[in-house]
Amino acid sequence: MSTEASPIPAGLPVAAPACKRCCALMAGLIGIGLTAVGALVCGVQIVAFSWLVGIMFWTAIAIGMLLFIMIQHIFDAGWGAVIRRQYEHGIAAFKWLGLLFVPLLVVAIFYPKLAPWPWMDSARVVEGHTVATDFIYHKKEALVNLPVFVICSVLFFVIWVWLSARLRRASFSQDADGDVRWTHMNRVTSAVGIPLTALTLTFAAIFWMMTLEYHWFSTMYGVYYFADCMRGALCCGALIMVWLYRRGDYKGILNTNHLHSIGQLMFAFTVFWGYVAFSQYFLIWNANVPEETFWFNEREIGQWWYVGMALVFFYFLFSFLFLLSYRNKIVHQRIKFIAVWNLVFLFVDICFNVLPAFKAANGDPQPFLHPALLWSITSILGIGGVCVWAYLKSFPTQKLIPIRDPRIGESLTYHEPSA
Repeated sequence: MSTEASPIPAGLPVAAPACKRCCALMAGLIGIGLTAVGALVCGVQIVAFSWLVGIMFWTAIAIGMLLFIMIQHIFDAGWGAVIRRQYEHGIAAFKWLGLLFVPLLVVAIFYPKLAPWPWMDSARVVEGHTVATDFIYHKKEALVNLPVFVICSVLFFVIWVWLSARLRRASFSQDADGDVRWTHMNRVTSAVGIPLTALTLTFAAIFWMMTLEYHWFSTMYGVYYFADCMRGALCCGALIMVWLYRRGDYKGILNTNHLHSIGQLMFAFTVFWGYVAFSQYFLIWNANVPEETFWFNEREIGQWWYVGMALVFFYFLFSFLFLLSYRNKIVHQRIKFIAVWNLVFLFVDICFNVLPAFKAANGDPQPFLHPALLWSITSILGIGGVCVWAYLKSFPTQKLIPIRDPRIGESLTYHEPSA
């Protein structure tokens, strides 16, 4: 792949084949339909857990894309301008993710006995006590209650949709008039949006995942989810870049240094995820407080022990060693492989955080190879089909790259600084 940039191609925007949009939407509807069948076959509660896995997986990727865009703006980064437009299309999925979260709210409000979150049902028994008589729950009740849960869940999506709309509007408008004020607008949005997104993703991880076992708490849980968000977004970005280059759209635009930089960030967040995951485990193990250690103890039962080891050796160690290589970051098939590999284990990681909260009759977590895993896969496919459709729907409506961004020239001629 040449590192020399050619003039911006004519004929922009480039159309995405309508058949791909239809296929993505059809796959999404089929996945959603199969998951609905799962609710009839195995029960609403099992599928609610599985649907939450799908929501957390795709929301993580969308949040990572949103943060990537804002970080690029706030640091005035030139190298990523040609890549940023694809993330701007990707965050169009937020409004659909908000809509797909509604079934969980419906279950929480109208059928609390079937909700994944045990504290919503005051009669549910947790560690020998009903929620209504649980001392630990009453200490957390001011935050962990249904009205706050519903309001905050809606607020999270409102904030993400609002930030996405502002960033997309300014970037797309600049293509038309070239006014530098749109760049300033995005910097202001990013300055406000980064702390807002940091707070909302943290509380989303707490409300939607950590309170599945509300006795447990971790001060690093939001950062842990943030690392997953960035890893997922960077992997999707790498796949999109390779896809567009193979289609011919990015030829003369994308060079090896763009791929290398994405690969470097993938490597950096692999290390960061490993650091956060180990720190969380080590601090809880070292403190040895029963209200904290039980969360890891139940993930060392049966099949979940092997899942935890897979995350250590495959999601972290293998990715770390693979991404050490320069060529593995720039050769299309290799970076595509590691991107798909990490997305698979991102799914496993979300399952590791969510599904053990679904307990068997004896109080132990259901095994990893359980019908909940099947419906988690259909949920991933269903929600993912809608998200990919949202991306492909937005893709042909705008220029392939932000042609009038002040940093586009720097991005087209991007090269690594000499040593």
